[in-house]
Amino acid sequence: MPLRWTIDHAQRLVTVIAEGEVTLQQAEEYLDAVVVADAMPYAKLVDCTDMVTHATDNEMMELAARIRAYAGVMKGGPLCFVVATPEMLDYTRRYINLATAERPMQICKSVAEAKAWLAKQKA
Repeated sequence: MPLRWTIDHAQRLVTVIAEGEVTLQQAEEYLDAVVVADAMPYAKLVDCTDMVTHATDNEMMELAARIRAYAGVMKGGPLCFVVATPEMLDYTRRYINLATAERPMQICKSVAEAKAWLAKQKA
């Protein structure tokens, strides 16, 4: 499966590893799982190092609309993406700009950098 995630309730942290082609449907399944687990307020580390996507502009808008809908009824925790390619950097920037959720968001180049940034958000 291109998206694997763990929800650590004790640490209040969701860790996502994205590998290969990730579709809108898979992203929506992840979001639904986070909501069902009451983990929206948790910090999220999304490792997109090995991710590829060919999401269309319409799909990006659909995903952003879902995020905005969730944000309207529950607070989201800090979100940090790890990216390694210019294509994924563009994708994550579009996601951040379109989602317009009121929470700290960051893009990092390594998992270690992302963990350090998220730790500062909890302080």
